[in-house]
Amino acid sequence: MEKFIVSARKYRPQTFRTVVGQQHITNTLKNAILNNHLAQAFLFCGPRGVGKTTCARILAKTINCFKITSEGEACDQCESCLSFNSGASLNVYELDAASNNSVDDIRNLVDQVRFAPQLGQYKVYIIDEVHMLSTSAFNAFLKTLEEPPKHAIFILATTEKHKILPTILSRCQIFDFNRIKVEDISHHLEYIAQTEGISAEADALHVIAQKADGGLRDACSIFDQMVSFAGNHLTYKAVLENLHVLDYDYYFKVSDALQNQRLPEVMLIYDEILKNGFDGHNFIVGLGEHFRNLLVCKDETTIQLLEVSQGVKEKYKQQAQASPVPFLLKALGIINRCDIHYKVAKNQRLQVEIALMQMSYLNAPSLDGEKKKMN
Repeated sequence: MEKFIVSARKYRPQTFRTVVGQQHITNTLKNAILNNHLAQAFLFCGPRGVGKTTCARILAKTINCFKITSEGEACDQCESCLSFNSGASLNVYELDAASNNSVDDIRNLVDQVRFAPQLGQYKVYIIDEVHMLSTSAFNAFLKTLEEPPKHAIFILATTEKHKILPTILSRCQIFDFNRIKVEDISHHLEYIAQTEGISAEADALHVIAQKADGGLRDACSIFDQMVSFAGNHLTYKAVLENLHVLDYDYYFKVSDALQNQRLPEVMLIYDEILKNGFDGHNFIVGLGEHFRNLLVCKDETTIQLLEVSQGVKEKYKQQAQASPVPFLLKALGIINRCDIHYKVAKNQRLQVEIALMQMSYLNAPSLDGEKKKMN
């Protein structure tokens, strides 16, 4: 039986070109390599799973390559690249600061820095989760970081930049990694699915990308989980079922019923949602996001702010045309109050139902207007 390799590892980028959603960083690093403007200490900051350690490894591989391309990429064919790809390179030293955070660990690293590389120009020291180092370990590292040997380059990676001493920050070139866009994650998952021979609906991949919250590694893990659950045919329905995500159709139906004063229908839909095991708080927050998306669709220039698949985007456009802006703004105010008071309410179901009742009569004619008609 062939050993399974998770997608996050199997499809880990090996060149700057294949890094997803961090072009501002990869372009800067490639230009620095081509122009020979490499700093001796880098600090890569950003959320988990967005490519910090990956970019550190690619940088370490590229600067030791004997035949760097005109685009600033490693050739993947020279002796240095091949030894790096096989995990046998002696020029790259990785330290996990989460478990090696003492003064002794840093002193051992500093002792190694003195030795020149056996192959290639540089020895690269990648310190992951560097914010976990103790204060004394940071202080032991300061002098070496400020005046390292010519052959040494330090790459520090962290998810919590605010925990790092200012004296360390001032000695590094700082690169801030962004959360990866839903669209970029979705395209990458589509590429993985095609390579693995898995048929996947675009809406299904979009839901996985949204659930990953900007982290590509999380998205790959969820994708693997979905494939284990649904097999080689990944459907939108299967992903919703396994991730326990509420279908967009519920929000479209509730929104339509609220705007047409069909309160009984709204109450029955909400009851169905609760019976399916969904939380009332998640539902009301999701409804608020739905109304926000409808407002976004009111103008062509803001539609780009909508992070949904093309099919769902068309539905939003259609419903937005029939949704008055005053209704949406008032409904968002009611939802916001419900969200704030939900956790302290004794009867949480009633809290949501009151909000739905109030929203269902926002478009109703006022009592004063009805009295004038009768007179």
